[in-house]
Amino acid sequence: MTSPKPRIVIIGGGFGGLAAAQKLAGANVAVTLIDRRNHHLFQPLLYQVATAALSPSEVAWPIRHILRKQDNVQVLMATVVGVDINQRAVILEDGSHVPYDKLVVATGAQHAYFGKDEWEQFAPGLKTLEDATSIRRRLLLAFEAAERETNAEARRALLTFAIIGAGPTGVEMAGAVVELGRASLKDQFRNITPADLRVVLIEGADRVLLNFSPDLSAYTLKSLRDLGVEVELGQMVKAIDADGVSFGDKRLLTKTIIWAAGVAASPAAKWLDAEADKAGRVKVNADLTLPGHPEIIVVGDTASISTPEGKPVPGVAPAAKQAGAHAAQLILARLRGDASPLPFRYAHAGDLATIGKRSAVIDFGTTKLKGWIAWWVWGIAHIYFLVDFKNRIFVAMSWLWIYLTGQRSSRLITHGMATEKAPLEEVDEAG
Repeated sequence: MTSPKPRIVIIGGGFGGLAAAQKLAGANVAVTLIDRRNHHLFQPLLYQVATAALSPSEVAWPIRHILRKQDNVQVLMATVVGVDINQRAVILEDGSHVPYDKLVVATGAQHAYFGKDEWEQFAPGLKTLEDATSIRRRLLLAFEAAERETNAEARRALLTFAIIGAGPTGVEMAGAVVELGRASLKDQFRNITPADLRVVLIEGADRVLLNFSPDLSAYTLKSLRDLGVEVELGQMVKAIDADGVSFGDKRLLTKTIIWAAGVAASPAAKWLDAEADKAGRVKVNADLTLPGHPEIIVVGDTASISTPEGKPVPGVAPAAKQAGAHAAQLILARLRGDASPLPFRYAHAGDLATIGKRSAVIDFGTTKLKGWIAWWVWGIAHIYFLVDFKNRIFVAMSWLWIYLTGQRSSRLITHGMATEKAPLEEVDEAG
């Protein structure tokens, strides 16, 4: 009688979970990948959906399509609510259980508001397609409302956009919002102009892009200000409400606030009854296994682990992909009966961030790039890592069009009767 194949369950179809599944291609195992959405999302370009440079279909792909050639993989669209460690089963929202012999937890991160969760309704973050299309609608509706507004103060608030957090996401959003505003307002409205646009980037630290070298941070700060972004450094946010944001001793009246200041891990640590760090990430062994449970491997933003130099492994896509591939390698080794230590070694590829459509900064450690050369390197790298060849072509063409003309083709507001207070539903339109 043929023995059943080992059951490998992967929670999460992001970079880490997808890399683990793909690394198990051809293995004599039964893989089940569970995600509450049906698509894999290329998060590094999500801000471009939010600012109408790209359409949702250009940065996301159905997970089933990506894994369609792997006969040993089943994809389930379901919401995980817990893990029964004793019974070795993943618990789904409908009460059903998915048994496993090996479990890979790759559930990613979510927005963190430092104990002020009530701010989320006024300052959405950017983690999902729904977030991106919601933010895009807020931006475009603000322009439309400003065109109709007759009160000067109210119009200024509508055309003021606050971004909280000056990491890569905040910096990229700030530059993109400026360029979206200029492309949208020039010659297309009659009562408002690009000169009326105001973008304010608020950061609690004393410089932008803390993960980059100080000289690249200084270059980024100058480039943002040259672009027209107002950068407020050393300013901690005190309050956010429907009318604006308070920081330091200042009050900014605005109807559009975007949160890029912090993230927290998923609830995986609670599911596993595991020790977690301050951000909620699971503290794992050197090989990414859960202490006391070698059958459970935690990867990506869900795991708390440091490099041999003592620095925390960053929550970026390359780190998640490397961890997912390592998880698969570890599983295959253990199934072969190989019990030798296999610690995770993260290879840092560098830090990248764009500043508008013609400038970027790249920090490879010993090598640093900035300006338009860095922008081209950034663009080539991101196009290369897109999953689908068709998307690489479409994204490259979209960027080239924006580079040459400044025009963004995804500036569609669907559900035309929607108001600023209406539910913000996900939309998908042709670019």
